[in-house]
Amino acid sequence: MRHFAMVAAGATLWGCWSLFLRPAGLSWAQNAFLALVAMSLPVPLLLRGAPFHDRRATVALLVVALADAANISLFFAAMKRGPVSVAVLTHYLAPLLLALAAPWVLGEKRSVRALVAGPVTLAGLVMLIGRPDGQGGTGMTAALGAGSALFFAAIVLGTKAATRAYSPLAVASLHAPVSAGVLLLIAGTDALPTALDPATLQVLAGGAVCGLAGTCLFNAGLSRVPTAAAGALTYLEPLTASLVGWAVFSEALTPVGVAGGLLVLAAGVWVASERRAPASSMALPSATS
Repeated sequence: MRHFAMVAAGATLWGCWSLFLRPAGLSWAQNAFLALVAMSLPVPLLLRGAPFHDRRATVALLVVALADAANISLFFAAMKRGPVSVAVLTHYLAPLLLALAAPWVLGEKRSVRALVAGPVTLAGLVMLIGRPDGQGGTGMTAALGAGSALFFAAIVLGTKAATRAYSPLAVASLHAPVSAGVLLLIAGTDALPTALDPATLQVLAGGAVCGLAGTCLFNAGLSRVPTAAAGALTYLEPLTASLVGWAVFSEALTPVGVAGGLLVLAAGVWVASERRAPASSMALPSATS
């Protein structure tokens, strides 16, 4: 269960982004760029000895980099264009996509619980977030959010493949400079901060805590957790974000929302507790030695 706890802790840290981003008041592109800069800080220490010769793992790392830039761009565009609830809900189609894709892409055993939990957790998320607020552009918002879900699923699948050769820290950090470069191509100079002021430093701190530390924990757990189960645990991110909004920013949290949050938690625990065969028979001799 230790690796499941790592995945859960990483997703929970992702849900704390608003603690750093809201007070800073920067644009989505600046927030994304600064977060990627913070995640890139360990790169000089990681380049020497990095297993670039492992072609499959390195290609997977490149997939993570490109998918992360697309995921950030589409998700924040969805958040800006239309109802936030629609953006979040469509983005969190990703765990269901992972449950469907992991057996085909990675050859993992299909998780029936993860497939059942997908619609259940989406229902809980609907209860937690509430109905759309009536803004226009719902169709385009949903399309952008669903696009971000597709790329987020690609990030998780790519990470799973890359961590077979690269450390969790290396996957979290080495992809970030490439993602930042692609983000600059997409957003241009709007992504660059105007000054090294307290707001910039605050977002950089968020990138170190929620981005780098959160992703390292998630990646470390993901290396030993079935992809579908890890995808189900990522629902802790919007749950945490809603609780932070309620506790810190005085956002409304209705009894229906509380029930939805409990449903999300229960579904995640149910998936994580599914009985699975040992990852490898190699573990058996060491238990008796």
